[in-house]
Amino acid sequence: MDIDFMQLWSPIRLSLQVAAISSVLSTCFGIFFAWRMSITRFPGKVIVETIFMLPLVLPPTVIGFLLLVFLGRNSWVGELIESIFSTSIIFSWGAAVIASVVVSFPLVYQTMKNGFAAIDTNIMDAARSSGANEWQLFRYVTLPITLPSVMTAYILSFARSLGEFGATLMIAGNIPGKTQTVPTAIFVAVESGNMTMAWLWTISIILISFLLLLLTRMKKTS
Repeated sequence: MDIDFMQLWSPIRLSLQVAAISSVLSTCFGIFFAWRMSITRFPGKVIVETIFMLPLVLPPTVIGFLLLVFLGRNSWVGELIESIFSTSIIFSWGAAVIASVVVSFPLVYQTMKNGFAAIDTNIMDAARSSGANEWQLFRYVTLPITLPSVMTAYILSFARSLGEFGATLMIAGNIPGKTQTVPTAIFVAVESGNMTMAWLWTISIILISFLLLLLTRMKKTS
């Protein structure tokens, strides 16, 4: 069977593009919120943190449905986006990025929360006694110390985004060359009986995911 390399590469390229962008965004959001939650005490904090972690346990289709309602043309957010960009975010690769950010955020948040919790409080107290404010403390002390956690969080976010299927299918669809990622391409290939392409995409995402997880383990042991 002849292999169409353009057909093979297109979902891989899009998956890598979506994962690269979404992992940067989710890492930034995860670092910020984990940092703020680590230095802030307020009533209902446990409820807020539970909401942050919800995408980790909710079915991806539920997340996709909620995003579809929240970002669709009938919502004020969807109308605002359409008025600014003259197009809907739904059924675009941007929607795939949003879905990936939402599902990968809990991994980043929990990783960074553990990283911040592991910092020696004596170091923090010494910096504060020297006159450092919270932003200076974060920039010059907290972030450099937790850099291994940042790298781990980014890699985990990238890997999670790479494998996202349910929420992406709900709000981005499966348009070849536009929104079709590797997981959705595998689903369609299996349904249509094209097992050769399904295997090639499966092997490609296994290899990429393996390398990412291997890199994470090497970071932890180094």
